[in-house]
Amino acid sequence: MKQVMIEVPDDAVRRCGGDEALFGREVYEAAVVQWFDEGRISQGRAAELLSVSRAELFEMLKRHKVSPIQITPEELAEELKSV
Repeated sequence: MKQVMIEVPDDAVRRCGGDEALFGREVYEAAVVQWFDEGRISQGRAAELLSVSRAELFEMLKRHKVSPIQITPEELAEELKSV
């Protein structure tokens, strides 16, 4: 796995109680949730990247106010036609 180093203001880390590891985890979680929300990765891949179960992923998505259902109304209509 690759490591990426970024510079952030000191107060950003302080919001996590000064815990750099926790801050890094929260940034990574936010990135993975964003990729999922954009449709760039699946639920399974998001859960895998975060090392969590699908149930835990759904809880994360809820905290981030992201729907676990990533299908457009048009895609749903097409799916229903074939049922």
